[in-house]
Amino acid sequence: MAQDSWPTSDVCNSSSSLLPTDSLRSESPFQNKGQSGRILTNEELEKLQRDQTLVSDFKQNKLEKEAQKNWDLFYKRNTTKFFKDRHWTTREFEELKACRKFDAQRLVLLEAGCGVGNCIFPLLAEDANIFVYACDFSPRAVEFVQKNPLFCSERCKVFQCDLTTEDLQANIQADSVDVATLIFVLSAIHPDKMRLTLENIYRVLKPGGIVLFRDYGLYDHAMLRFKSGNKLGENFYVRQDGTRSFFFSRDLLAELFTGVGFQSLVNEYVMRETVNKKEGLCVPRVFLQSKFRKPD
Repeated sequence: MAQDSWPTSDVCNSSSSLLPTDSLRSESPFQNKGQSGRILTNEELEKLQRDQTLVSDFKQNKLEKEAQKNWDLFYKRNTTKFFKDRHWTTREFEELKACRKFDAQRLVLLEAGCGVGNCIFPLLAEDANIFVYACDFSPRAVEFVQKNPLFCSERCKVFQCDLTTEDLQANIQADSVDVATLIFVLSAIHPDKMRLTLENIYRVLKPGGIVLFRDYGLYDHAMLRFKSGNKLGENFYVRQDGTRSFFFSRDLLAELFTGVGFQSLVNEYVMRETVNKKEGLCVPRVFLQSKFRKPD
């Protein structure tokens, strides 16, 4: 897939904070999708086996308490200039169009973890018959969405929400959403609270509604770049700016969703390569791209 159709700026520098990729990285035009995950080299396996020391309980508790503050500071530093607009969503996820029973049907979308609107505004521009509910953990991110010149309150309702503790039904009617997106969001949530997030989304989806998911996959290069001292738990790490990232296997993700009541439609690894021009490296990227359905 070409660079403009894949979220290259969702790549992170795993030993520090997220890094924009425009000047340093470019995407291979090819990707492979499948059920099998990435196989580690001996060197990579040895590195993971060595790096078993966990961050102290005290620091882990502090990171959890300050999670919102750390994401708010991220948006304060980077404003709206960090991520590129995501023009690839309708190409990757046909449900954003195909779930309509007729062409003029109004589609109701929830973007859980909307950031500064990099997904919202391309969708609103492309589709006149869409209404978007958008929420984010960071009040500053929500403010950026509301201040965007393209924001229209008649087509978009944006609000701050902690998906792990605050009921979406305070802003969205139960069983009213056609499609929900979780794009590079669940990985930032503590594993113990991921189920709460999915239950929250489940309640506002219509019967037959779809969750479109994309996030970091197990053994992605970002995971392997974490230095010793950044590990919080199994496949769970912290960056230098205090934001966190989890790396999903297919089995774990399926277990999370089906445990809440979803049906698995598609759940596959996406393998790509990213070229780091500055360092002269070609590194393997692993993502999970999945679709889950709320039963009728």
